[in-house]
Amino acid sequence: MGRSFHGVGMLDAQRAFVDQLVDAVTRHAVDVVLIAGDVYDRALPGVDVVHLLDDALVRLTSAGAQVVLTSGNHDSAIRLGFASRLLERGGVHLRTRLESLDQPLLLPAGAASAGGTSAGEAVVAIYGVPWLEPRLVAEQLGVQAASHFEVTRAATERIREDIERRSASQTVHSVVLAHTFASGGISSDSERDLSIGGVGAVPLDLFDGFSYTALGHLHGRQSLSPHVRYSGSPLAYSFSEASHQKGAWLIDIDADGMAGVQEVLWDAPRTLAVLRGPLAELLESSEYSWAETAYCQVTLTDAQRPARAMERLRSRFPDTLVLGFDPEGGPGAAPATYSSRLAAAPDDLGVCCGFLEHVRGRVPDDAEKAALAGALENVRLQEVSR
Repeated sequence: MGRSFHGVGMLDAQRAFVDQLVDAVTRHAVDVVLIAGDVYDRALPGVDVVHLLDDALVRLTSAGAQVVLTSGNHDSAIRLGFASRLLERGGVHLRTRLESLDQPLLLPAGAASAGGTSAGEAVVAIYGVPWLEPRLVAEQLGVQAASHFEVTRAATERIREDIERRSASQTVHSVVLAHTFASGGISSDSERDLSIGGVGAVPLDLFDGFSYTALGHLHGRQSLSPHVRYSGSPLAYSFSEASHQKGAWLIDIDADGMAGVQEVLWDAPRTLAVLRGPLAELLESSEYSWAETAYCQVTLTDAQRPARAMERLRSRFPDTLVLGFDPEGGPGAAPATYSSRLAAAPDDLGVCCGFLEHVRGRVPDDAEKAALAGALENVRLQEVSR
């Protein structure tokens, strides 16, 4: 919540998503909503963004669901975890601290909304693993190497120890939320790298043995195994997500364990269009009519960069947000560097024309050459008059 899309505010779209989420919770009689981070786009979200989360949590719990929420790498775990013990009384369970790794939300299997559990009956134990920054948590988790693998391994081991202890007296079906990059996940441009100087991925087998693992971080909804899935972001935040079908997973767990999974899809507020071709073709062809109301990323392939390209594109595609150039079939290879272009210039006018070509990606036209020649002549006459 709070993230923009290439400079376009998305708060209204995020409100619309909350409406869809609450409707799905009501329609499917959902007992628990799992949010595996990121909750906010930044550690210090705006007031209106905080208000939106507050409204969402009130509406979800009023619809009869409990909420388990972990912090991601965009969140401030301390701020997000404020008043966690108080919120738990209202059905909102925040898992943002290492101390809560082995403190699950316990619900009777197959009847989670009933609340409370009895000795001997099957339970669903929901554990939350927040984003673990290796350099900050390695010592607390008792690991020597400050790596994503080691801290995640230590965290899941704590959870397994708690499951084993509880399984001595009852059947435990374990659900784990974790904000991490698991091997096999397909990333997109709008996630931030989970590590500095390394990949930061963790192997999928760290989640072996759990009844279900709900992952956060990657923005594409995807299944890594029958029991490990990313729900993805509810909205697209980069054009690399243009082909994504946003949604969530509805998990059914009964007294015997995981009984089924079905997808729940979200309606997108706007279509995303990734267009490529010469400017004239994009402006004239009926093939691109569908993109006139979409958010557009356009790559122009004209041999020379067209003048007023963005202005002309927006006359047909008013919500063109990203414009790039990838010339095809140009008039031959240009000098590899700007310095080599300068070295090849025969005179001052050649230097000016070379600069224009360097920054615009096209040679100056006759009018531009005349303007540059006139400016140079004025400078020469001023020097002579001195």
